[in-house]
Amino acid sequence: MKTTKQTGLWMALLIGAVSWTAMAQPSQATGQPPQPAAQLTLRQAIDTALGKNPAAALAHAEQNAAQAGVDAARTALLPQLGFAEDISRGNDPVYVFGTRLRQQRFTQQNFALNQLNKPTPIGDFVTRFNGQWMLFDWLGTEKRIRSAKDYQASAASMGEGANQRIVLRVVEAYQSVLYAQRRLTVARHEQATAAALLHDAQTRVKAGLAVDSDVLAAQVNLSEREQETIAAQGDVDNAWAGLEAAMGVTGILRQTLAPIPPRNYPSSPLVQDIDQALKTRPDLKALRQQGAAQRAQVSAARTDFLPQIDAYGNWETDRDTFAGNGGNNWVAGVQLKLDILPLGKRARLLAEKAKQQQIEARQLAGEQAIRLAVEQAWTAHRTAELQVKTARAAMAQAAESLRILRNRYHAGLATMTDLLRAEDAQRRSQNDYWRAVYGNTVAYTQLMYATGGLTPAAAEALQ
Repeated sequence: MKTTKQTGLWMALLIGAVSWTAMAQPSQATGQPPQPAAQLTLRQAIDTALGKNPAAALAHAEQNAAQAGVDAARTALLPQLGFAEDISRGNDPVYVFGTRLRQQRFTQQNFALNQLNKPTPIGDFVTRFNGQWMLFDWLGTEKRIRSAKDYQASAASMGEGANQRIVLRVVEAYQSVLYAQRRLTVARHEQATAAALLHDAQTRVKAGLAVDSDVLAAQVNLSEREQETIAAQGDVDNAWAGLEAAMGVTGILRQTLAPIPPRNYPSSPLVQDIDQALKTRPDLKALRQQGAAQRAQVSAARTDFLPQIDAYGNWETDRDTFAGNGGNNWVAGVQLKLDILPLGKRARLLAEKAKQQQIEARQLAGEQAIRLAVEQAWTAHRTAELQVKTARAAMAQAAESLRILRNRYHAGLATMTDLLRAEDAQRRSQNDYWRAVYGNTVAYTQLMYATGGLTPAAAEALQ
């Protein structure tokens, strides 16, 4: 009987410790592992992802391509200069006549009819420089440059949107690891409790205070808790793999994550969040900038129907040998060009207008999608906050119910089945609470992303 009392005292202490942990405040809640000196913070994970995630590299490459487009559009304002070295030989009468003139080697003898009709073959070494400069095209080039700049701004906005998606993915993966670790901690506590319960049942059977079926039920319960611990460990490994993928790294040291404490996040009216999203969402801003760029392209395409004024020039030297002396000449002028039958230009104008209509339609669709996304995220955040309050109360109630049933079981007033049901209820309440806590943080993060405010600094404020 003394042994039974000692065992009951030991069980009471263990049960009291577990129950106190379950009912503690969030900062003291179940199974927070001891924190080592070095932790991976959320901001560190985000900075790593922004530097190594392939999506960030792709966005950076698209911005570089857009900058190259601006530089290419500006080159139309610069003069074009070409160089050519030409070597030729022949006896075509016109070729020989013109070559001798350009080489400044034409003499009186070359007027002989026999020399004009059947000239001796002659060679020509030509060094030529030519240039062209567009003087006026009704501001068509300037409009194309403005269009390229708008596309560059759009690429920058798209890059900002890509960064926000990366931040969201990191926060979700970071929270998944924290939740998986929390579930593993709870599962280990439950396994230890199940082992203690089995030991107590065996002691009570030996003392004649319980039946063998209690021992069998306790053994089944311990086996189930062990399986849950194994599954929870696998969930932790999978969650870490997801975090590594979000960060764009592999094989990182799986150190302890700095916790994200439970808290109440600020909330705004739905209408205010929608208005903010329509103003600040990077992807919508990118569509608007694309629309401005395409309108400039349409305007530039219209200028192609108008006359264009170019200046041109040419200088060359002609020699009978590569290193010999010869003549040189130059030509310069101004040219007015007008396409009398601009069928191709009309087709290009229609194509640019069609692109403009597509962008405008995507912009309207994007605004509708953003309104829906904000409303869904706002509702999800509000629901998650309510779930945290309900889950916290349920966890406290389950812990108190378990405490009462344990006392009743030791007093012989409750069965092993009743006790195991209470254990299951407490375990579910703990998991539900932490799922609600981490889900609340993820829901708030998704709301920040939906409204366009999920910057690294905003995400860092979560921790």
